[in-house]
Amino acid sequence: MRLDDYIEGLEPDEEFERRRLVEEKSYAVLDYLDDVQANFEAVQQGDSLYGATAPSVFVGRSSYPNVSAGILSPVADEEQAENYATSGAWYEDGLGIDNVLQYRTGLLNSRRSASVNVEDVWDGFVGVQREVAIADRPVNVEIGLDSTPEFDPEQYTQPVANAPSGPSATAESADLAENPHVSRYVEKTLEDDDWQAQGAMTYLYRRGLDVYEINRVLSVGALGQGQNRRLVPTRWSITAVDDTLGKYLRGSIRDNPSVDEVSVHVNEYMGNRYWVVLAPGRWEYELVEMKSPGSIWNPDATGEVWMGSASEGYEGRSGYVEETAGAYYASRLGVLEYLDDIGRQAKAIVLREVSDDYWAPVGVWQVRESVRNAFDGDPGEAETFHGALREIEPHLPVSWSDLRRKSALVSGVQSSISDW
Repeated sequence: MRLDDYIEGLEPDEEFERRRLVEEKSYAVLDYLDDVQANFEAVQQGDSLYGATAPSVFVGRSSYPNVSAGILSPVADEEQAENYATSGAWYEDGLGIDNVLQYRTGLLNSRRSASVNVEDVWDGFVGVQREVAIADRPVNVEIGLDSTPEFDPEQYTQPVANAPSGPSATAESADLAENPHVSRYVEKTLEDDDWQAQGAMTYLYRRGLDVYEINRVLSVGALGQGQNRRLVPTRWSITAVDDTLGKYLRGSIRDNPSVDEVSVHVNEYMGNRYWVVLAPGRWEYELVEMKSPGSIWNPDATGEVWMGSASEGYEGRSGYVEETAGAYYASRLGVLEYLDDIGRQAKAIVLREVSDDYWAPVGVWQVRESVRNAFDGDPGEAETFHGALREIEPHLPVSWSDLRRKSALVSGVQSSISDW
């Protein structure tokens, strides 16, 4: 389909419209928070909370190498426990921001301070946390609490750049109420303590585990060589998995033939729009973010559009991406998965628009899933990379000159005669 016809035909899908919070930006999640607090009081048994926990944990990063190790368990909703764990199913189910925050507020983080060195630690609270993380289904646990859960409504009425989380309480103890079920592939990586973490992550990915499962296993120090097995703060482990698997896929496609034509893929989710442009050539990649005034990272409604970018060439890049952070690795993974699936390589740029409908951050999972799913359906087509970007530009919140100043691929687009 010609790109101009493709763009003209873009209409917000009905599900997306229903998910939008529009101008009122509903904070009904606060009512749900009251329900969570009431549910907790109903199920609490003395100082213990008994119930099913999703195979999900949280590791904080403050005070590293002594971190907050937490077990995340839904309050009074044991039958739906699996739904509370972050996964691609949230996108498939069309969850909106308020739905995600309801799941987040419904998870109690029972936590205690722990050293990151956990090579042989499989007992006590940290041992139970690690068992929960490596399980492939929810595990029944009994947690002894040393404090009353803390609820912080302000993080939902005035959300900041970190994704809001549920209530937390200091844990005194934790015990398994059943034997966790563990994938044989995870068991293999546990038993082989001579295996470096990057190789173990790639092995699990090739065996069908998604990034969410691998992230949990990595975060509790269950991958890597024995003496190096440590708790990894959740935020770090998410990026580490995206980056490691991205490098693996980049290596897989580097000898593939190039795509034959320029294609444009678009997706919208939670007030974010993603334009993915693929063009013939060797692997190059760039993410350009445009965050509108009034959005979560650019709260001044009267200000200018904030722009950030990061890129890499055929050999990749060295050093961590600061400006676009985890979104860079999450979106790159989505692009590389598609190219690997079709057996090609390409020059790729992802343009991410963040509107003021994105009123609370939900995590980079929505970036990853939005780009992954951008390749569903027929794309738009253009004659050249330059031509595609020129046709997209009027639909962006920034000018062509602003885009050229910020984007390495756009500013260098005239360097190749084949682009014309």
